[in-house]
Amino acid sequence: MRETSEDLAELQELLDSSRGGASAHLRSIIDDANTLTAAELVGVLTGMCTLALSTVTARCEPRISGVDGHFLWGRWYFGTARTAAKVRHIAARPAVSVAHMRGESLGVFAHGTAEILNPLGGEPAADWPEVLAYFKEFYGDDAFDWDNEVVYYRLRPHWMTVYAPDIARLAAP
Repeated sequence: MRETSEDLAELQELLDSSRGGASAHLRSIIDDANTLTAAELVGVLTGMCTLALSTVTARCEPRISGVDGHFLWGRWYFGTARTAAKVRHIAARPAVSVAHMRGESLGVFAHGTAEILNPLGGEPAADWPEVLAYFKEFYGDDAFDWDNEVVYYRLRPHWMTVYAPDIARLAAP
């Protein structure tokens, strides 16, 4: 677990405020009995988690694609090829949504702003060295041309909710 107590407190506050401000329909599905705490969530979201990433085109048409997601420090981090259409979408319209689902046992849904971590020819985010070290450890030091081939983002969420009716099923092999 990489999260500090401050990361967990911030994530818990986000989860609570998101659920509290949700529609009556969503609150009828996600209640205290079938959600996770921040501490439980970071324990479940380890390694690579496939995300469905939703962006919007210049014509305001939705687009969805899959990306490798990593839940670190209470935030989603994801990357793609610098030549992918989603890179242009995010540059022009950084509001995105992500979903990670494991059958009917887990659903993590978030809306927020994608922040670029390693802009080509620009100043990287302050935490990029730490994030890059994690990715190199996970994928291998020479998996990519880390400076030119891939671009990584952090999702700064303003809304996040979790559906998990049975945490024991998530922990089972």
